[in-house]
Amino acid sequence: MTYEILLALALFAFSTVFTPGPNNLMLMSSGANFGLRRSIPHMTGVAYGFPFMIILVGLGAMQLFDAWPPSYLVLKIFSVAYILWLAWKIAHSAPPADAPSDAKPLSFLQAAGFQWLNPKAWSMALGAITLYATSRDLSAVLWVAGTYAVIGTGSATTWTVLGTGVRKLLARPERLRLFNWTMAALLVVSMMPVLLGG
Repeated sequence: MTYEILLALALFAFSTVFTPGPNNLMLMSSGANFGLRRSIPHMTGVAYGFPFMIILVGLGAMQLFDAWPPSYLVLKIFSVAYILWLAWKIAHSAPPADAPSDAKPLSFLQAAGFQWLNPKAWSMALGAITLYATSRDLSAVLWVAGTYAVIGTGSATTWTVLGTGVRKLLARPERLRLFNWTMAALLVVSMMPVLLGG
């Protein structure tokens, strides 16, 4: 991969992972509700789960979908259902003092698994592979995945830290409740461009 293509890939990755989307809104909500330390498994699940998805997509997972085109619709239905469920959970998160003792952020595996149901993640993975790993060989796919791992780590940390910063402003339960409902609504809205775009 040439320096020019790597720079273009890095800019593409930066613009796709730092913009608001389901992952970033959920990380911000996790930071606000659970703090930075408790959100680390969620952060790493996003930061490294998505590059793993890129590797599998780049090395042939899309052939399974292409073999049975209705699977795209099935994926879309499951994606919408799961994101609506997550939005409901965020909207109904209790203030820390009232939260059940078993309340916790997403685990590493839950956050990594979420990538496969995230419409924005599918759009990003397909776009990155199509544009920057046209040969679909292992080396090109690993460059794309590695670039996303590095930039995704920065993005996941940034959005979670933003949430922890907001946490101080949300000390009153009614403010936190309003924040959680707003984040839930934004999570639902964030998937609309990808879903409506095809």
